[in-house]
Amino acid sequence: MTAFVLVNISLFAILGATALAITRMRALYEATMLTALFSLVTGSLFVLLDAVDVAFTEAAVGVGISTVLLLGVLSLTRSREAVTPRRRRLPAALVVLFAGGALGYAAQDLPPFGSATTPVRDHPVTETYLVQSQQDMGIPNTVTSVLASYRGLDTLGELVVVFTAGVTVLLLLGPLTRRNHPVKKDLVLADYRVLRVVSGVLMPFILLFALYVLFHGDYGAGGGFQAGVIFASGFVLYGLVFGLDRVQQVLPQAVLWVLIPLGLLLFMGLGVATVLLGGSFLDYDTLRPDDTAAGQRLGILLVETAIGLTVATVMTSVFFSFTGRGASR
Repeated sequence: MTAFVLVNISLFAILGATALAITRMRALYEATMLTALFSLVTGSLFVLLDAVDVAFTEAAVGVGISTVLLLGVLSLTRSREAVTPRRRRLPAALVVLFAGGALGYAAQDLPPFGSATTPVRDHPVTETYLVQSQQDMGIPNTVTSVLASYRGLDTLGELVVVFTAGVTVLLLLGPLTRRNHPVKKDLVLADYRVLRVVSGVLMPFILLFALYVLFHGDYGAGGGFQAGVIFASGFVLYGLVFGLDRVQQVLPQAVLWVLIPLGLLLFMGLGVATVLLGGSFLDYDTLRPDDTAAGQRLGILLVETAIGLTVATVMTSVFFSFTGRGASR
């Protein structure tokens, strides 16, 4: 057994143990922390499988912003799970066993783990993406080329889902134009000098790293989704430490209402512009007819910026809404 396989088996065992612990745990705060651990180990597995972009997203979304939002939700409700009546456990267990069995049966058709003859390696589309994309766009990160150009329409659909989900959550929590309730003193961590100083020092570096991830996504792991979450995490950290009033002085709610649809409008407007220039929807070649590779890079940069803008503002707005409701027990 090679070291690579041994590490994968060890991480998978940790995933299984963590999942089992979560199902057995009634304390919701501890379960949230274990969920973050589950995402961290999953990201490590993605790194071993050379899916660095997916691992980056899992770390930023699963470990970072999702954990914070879950903690924000728990601050509005009880900290322990209600006891489920025994009569409801059997149907749930049957559903889990059926779904797990179906997935296990379907997995029998998958190629052997780590095989060099998988369809991913042998299919002609793979050669097109890995080789042709370099000639068409000159972007080293093939993942960025695929997401932002080849399947740009699909990525636009994903951004619409993020926008719709975010706006729905905000409408359920109440209008952002309404002044939020004051945050209770026990939710403000600014009294701890170490937290105050460290978070103040880290804030500009977090935002700078988000810009790096955004503009460096065509050369390495990163892009608009990851950058947007990192941007949001910076403001979330500032709000957790200094309180909601302080962070809203830097980023008012009215500004967020304007910025949330701006990214989506930029994405869709870019597609309309390419049509008006005589090309297909989201055909970036029309942006620079004399240099199609430069046109592709320009279009991808605008698309990534639009994605980062919408993701960052939606995540930040959701956190503001949860925090503004105050804690209740």
